[in-house]
Amino acid sequence: MPKHTLTALAMSSLLLLLGPAQAQAATPASAPAVQNSDLDAPLFYQLLVGEMELRAGQPGVAFQVLLDAARRTGDSELYRRVVNIALQARAGDQALIAAKAWRESVPSSIEAHQTILQLLAALNRPSEVAAPLQSLLNLTPEAQRNAVLASLPRLFQRSPEPARVYSALAPVLESASQQAATRMMALLVQARMALSANQADKALALTNSAAQDFPNADEVALMAMDLMPERPAAEALISARLQRQPDNHVLRVAYGRTLAGMQRTADAAREFRLVTQAAPDSAPAWYALGALELDLRHPEEAEKALLTYLSKLDKLPAGDAEAHKDSRQQAWLLLAQVAEMRGDLRGAEGWLAKVDAPQRLMEVSYRRASLMARQGQLAKGRALLQALPAERDEQVRAKLMAEAQLLREVQQWEAALAVLEQAGQRFPEDANIVYEQAMMAEKLNRLEQMETLLRKVMALKPDHYHAYNALGYSLAERNLRLEEAKSLIAKALQYAPSEPFIVDSLGWVEFRLGNHQEALRLLRQAYASRPDAEIAAHLGEVLWTLGEREEALRIWNEGARRDPKNEALRETRQRLKAR
Repeated sequence: MPKHTLTALAMSSLLLLLGPAQAQAATPASAPAVQNSDLDAPLFYQLLVGEMELRAGQPGVAFQVLLDAARRTGDSELYRRVVNIALQARAGDQALIAAKAWRESVPSSIEAHQTILQLLAALNRPSEVAAPLQSLLNLTPEAQRNAVLASLPRLFQRSPEPARVYSALAPVLESASQQAATRMMALLVQARMALSANQADKALALTNSAAQDFPNADEVALMAMDLMPERPAAEALISARLQRQPDNHVLRVAYGRTLAGMQRTADAAREFRLVTQAAPDSAPAWYALGALELDLRHPEEAEKALLTYLSKLDKLPAGDAEAHKDSRQQAWLLLAQVAEMRGDLRGAEGWLAKVDAPQRLMEVSYRRASLMARQGQLAKGRALLQALPAERDEQVRAKLMAEAQLLREVQQWEAALAVLEQAGQRFPEDANIVYEQAMMAEKLNRLEQMETLLRKVMALKPDHYHAYNALGYSLAERNLRLEEAKSLIAKALQYAPSEPFIVDSLGWVEFRLGNHQEALRLLRQAYASRPDAEIAAHLGEVLWTLGEREEALRIWNEGARRDPKNEALRETRQRLKAR
């Protein structure tokens, strides 16, 4: 006879007891002979009592009754049922008791060991993890051990004590790294856990070890990408990997996205250009390139890439094209910005008219308001934003922030600050709103107010590196408290080591301190990653001061082509009388 589980037999028997008429109706005229099962009368009664207690709202009693039955029978499905009863009752400790009993009853059960590990993670008991993890690895077939290791970072990602988790797992992972079949995965999992525990140097060392032994593994390069924001040296591993395999487009796309996330827009665009050249049918690469070119203020290049992206979508089968509906609408929004950047306001409105997705209403309304403001209809643009729905907090916040941004665009600093203060009253603990208030106070030359607000941001969100950078840069710009300014910017760099605008700030404070060569090095680095007009203003001034006036003019002219209205660039050239 086929093997039935005890709980399945119990439930079928319950159906017979509760509905004999239906059961009889379902019985064939010539039923086969009934075969005996392991379900004796006392056990059946025990299961029945347990299920009835559960239905009566007594999960604690049901847990005890059914756990006893599971211990008597050693049935894995019954143990699974008991664990789930405890979890549904939010009794994690009881679930762990059941899982451990399951392991004792069925020592070869991989599922029992997995359940114990999952429960220990959920209960935040990392000190107890090593033994069950090692047992699980020992039970797991060698070909599947890497999957067990790979699941660990995700399993413990919500732990409030990542350092304790890393410390507890390290001996097991170190042991696994000594075995050929699991070495690479064990090293990379150690690296990821070390990074979570704020041990970035250790994570980099482990990733370097993995790269030395497995130089052609994409997994190693992907780990290096995760390390890049905190340890720029990790980028060398990725560069070396792509030099060995330049046609690895999947890896290059991931690298490009990492660079974009670090605000290294020019570097990211370079990678996506390479992808589109080598794999011109890659629609997502064209989309990414278009967005990056727009951010770099290259309207012609952005338009070409985005139109190419749309043409690729048009060639897809209907089902695939539908899956890209949202990104198609986002491309239209970007093309509207391209047209606006080129002064083609009618063309911009034409692209906006195509966007009909409800979730894009805020973006479309903002772009329309921006077009109105450019045509001298600021009040009409504000009214458009103010009329948007505001049923939920996030809608209220988005409306206020959009209106403030619109006012910033037209340099209405006082009005923008008033809107942001209104937002701050509604959302007093929102660090980003407070930060934007500080930026408007700085525009109004209210330096004490700006500093007070930025220090509030630091208190609300100690890792808000933009606040440290903004205060440090503002002090450096005014030649005030330069050593403190440098310290603040250095702290920002601890959180975002390669962020071009922060590197620019550090270069600027070095210039103010008289360290011209160091300033030049840093500003060249920042400008290469992000050729922004304000960075161009700073780099050009350092070059001008050092006598490199031809190069300074070239840099300034590049910046002016990208952003003709940039205040910093215009003020710098006027002050230095550079034409």
